[in-house]
Amino acid sequence: MFTADGSSQDIQGAAELAPTSRKEAPAVRVLVVDDESSARSALSELLREEGYEVQSAADGYKALGRVDGWEPDVVITDVKMPALGGLELMTKLRERIPDIAVVVMTAYGSVEGAVEAMHLGADDYLSKPVHLPQLLVVLRRVLAHRALQQEARSLRSALAARDDEDSSGVVGQAKALRDLLDLARQVADSPVSVLIAGESGTGKQFLARLLHQWSGRRTGPLVTVKCGAIGDAVSCERELFGYKEGGTLLREARLKEADGGTLVLLDVDELPLNVQARLLRFLQEHRFERIGDGEVIGVDARVVASTSKDLERAVKAGRFREDLYYRLGVVSLRTPSLRERRDDIPLLAMHFLRRSAARARKQVVGFSERALGVMLGGDWPGNIRQLENCVERAVVMCRGPEIEPRDLPRELMARMRGDDAAPVIPGASLRELERYAILRTLEHVGGSTSKAAKILGISPRKIQYRLNEYRVAPSGAAMAGSGDLEVET
Repeated sequence: MFTADGSSQDIQGAAELAPTSRKEAPAVRVLVVDDESSARSALSELLREEGYEVQSAADGYKALGRVDGWEPDVVITDVKMPALGGLELMTKLRERIPDIAVVVMTAYGSVEGAVEAMHLGADDYLSKPVHLPQLLVVLRRVLAHRALQQEARSLRSALAARDDEDSSGVVGQAKALRDLLDLARQVADSPVSVLIAGESGTGKQFLARLLHQWSGRRTGPLVTVKCGAIGDAVSCERELFGYKEGGTLLREARLKEADGGTLVLLDVDELPLNVQARLLRFLQEHRFERIGDGEVIGVDARVVASTSKDLERAVKAGRFREDLYYRLGVVSLRTPSLRERRDDIPLLAMHFLRRSAARARKQVVGFSERALGVMLGGDWPGNIRQLENCVERAVVMCRGPEIEPRDLPRELMARMRGDDAAPVIPGASLRELERYAILRTLEHVGGSTSKAAKILGISPRKIQYRLNEYRVAPSGAAMAGSGDLEVET
């Protein structure tokens, strides 16, 4: 492993891990800032060998002097330096070059400080001593992030040039969204049932409302039932089909209320099996019996159901009726996740910002390119709902006219980097960490020392040597987590 302190181990293995070869390396300017001479020289030499154009500076003030006549693409700076530290340097650099990328270096074990630096605007961080594979991966990630920022700028221009909403209230221009809306318009006026599937937070209820608005039933009632929020089977049955006791109507059927319009069943997978049977009968006959008096009521209501679950799997498990599944899904629509429509993130974010700023009575007018870059790079497991909550929080936290990365939730940055998948091992020694990394990697590659060596950037011989120390055979690497090293995930 080649480290920034000038020491070297298994350089060949590290070179194999380099994301870009020397011939393929982009023509990128990198400024290295570190008050430790040996670390600064070693890191600069590593980057030159990989094809980068490199200059270095011994402190923050010298770094500011370098950028006067030579504008770098990326600055790699130590956090703790005398006179002018890395975070102060970052602030001053951004005053001169607003879109410059900054990577901070921190001592091993101070990850919280590094995340704080990212929260203040750093693009990424490295733990010291810096290893070559880690360095190249971070540089590649930062350059990709810069490309996202450029994309964000073009999208902001497009956003300023056009209205982000059409007459239906739809926000977005992604192909996956437009294809869905075209299909929805095509089937909206049909009387058949529709099943809308999609991840939580992707707008299934909104799509159901559009189906109603675009249909000939638009002047009729739109009745929405949250199947998972009703309670037990008896309550659910009474909610949908009505309930009389002693000749007194205690609960009108939601089906009856939807007569002439649309009944939307959210989370239809939550319906109890006996209620599923009665719903199936209604879909077949367009009539039902009210509970408590046996009166047969004919109703003209179109049913639109939604689910975020795999209904086919629920059918196989016996939790959902197969005949009802096919009856509901005469037409099936799927709402795309936010990951499938990343180009819409700036449009949606701006839409939510305007609404949140008006509600909070704050003069927040937009997002910085860096904030949009972070948002474009997020994985958004909660989809549009998560984005809306994120923007609402950012508006509250914002201290200026634009939302900055520091205003965004910390977990968004962690997810963007993928840090939520990394183990947190407080108090572990470097030797324990090395043992954990080797054994876990061997477990991942099925015990192959050559594959593990390539991933870790060390030689197969070193892995064999360590395994002899640990008294673990490669085939026994699956026991990596069973030792005395406690891991919090």
